[in-house]
Amino acid sequence: MDKLVRTLGITGLSKSQVSVMAKDLDEQVAAFRTRQLHEGPYTFVAADALMMKVREGGRVIKVAVMVATGVNADGYREVLGIRCATTESGAGWLSFFRDLTARGLTGVAMVTSDAHAGPVEAIGATLPNVSWQRCRTHYAANLMSVTPKSQWGWVKALLHSVYDQPNADAVHAQFDRVLEGLYVKLPAVAEHLEGARADILAFIVFPKRSGVRSGPTTLGGRLNREIRRRTDVVGIFRNRDSVIRLLGAVLAEQHDEWAEQRRYLGLEALKNARSVLTDRDSQDEPEEVNTDQFAISA
Repeated sequence: MDKLVRTLGITGLSKSQVSVMAKDLDEQVAAFRTRQLHEGPYTFVAADALMMKVREGGRVIKVAVMVATGVNADGYREVLGIRCATTESGAGWLSFFRDLTARGLTGVAMVTSDAHAGPVEAIGATLPNVSWQRCRTHYAANLMSVTPKSQWGWVKALLHSVYDQPNADAVHAQFDRVLEGLYVKLPAVAEHLEGARADILAFIVFPKRSGVRSGPTTLGGRLNREIRRRTDVVGIFRNRDSVIRLLGAVLAEQHDEWAEQRRYLGLEALKNARSVLTDRDSQDEPEEVNTDQFAISA
């Protein structure tokens, strides 16, 4: 706490002052983390985990801080939840998503996360029938790891050319063209991309005007950089409570800023996206239906 307030030009805090400040901040963060999610439906949700260093049992370990953000019924972004866990295990993510749904997370059409088994399994268990989109930012980093450094520029351009297509047919056609070219020059990269096809193209079931095509990501570069800027001041946290105290305060501040900014997605775009969800759900009815009319969902 003393390190943090020094960045604000405040020096010479006593232990009692630090204790009072920490207690007050803990209460505010706890209220923020446990609030009911009344602004749904939350059509689009993103989940991510950040690794933080913490002192525990006389040694320094890394813990996972799970964060979920979403787009509410009015098109504004919200920070939905934050939780600290020992690892990115399935149990930790499952508990996190159960808490979100218990607090009112409903109406979800798509969840974006990285490809770790933990969040993917938890999403399937707590939010059945939602689309899962592999985060483009995370996947680009994965693809870059198998691409020669000198070739990454044009491979990245090819990847973005797939995302920029106007409809599902065009997306798949461009994907096929990209694969064809990569198999000639960089077969390992082509195999990696082909294996991720279904995961990174989940967004195509939504119309381009829904806003999903603009690039489903998790925390986003700007928010991630702000979190890192604040946590780098601390370096190694004293315990897990101090992690939640700082990150909870940063995320609560970001939550308030989003509420004052322009809409992340327009109301018409959200309406179009929800119509896809409604059409998809209608396919799950027990009576026999003509599946040809639902080609977009297939």
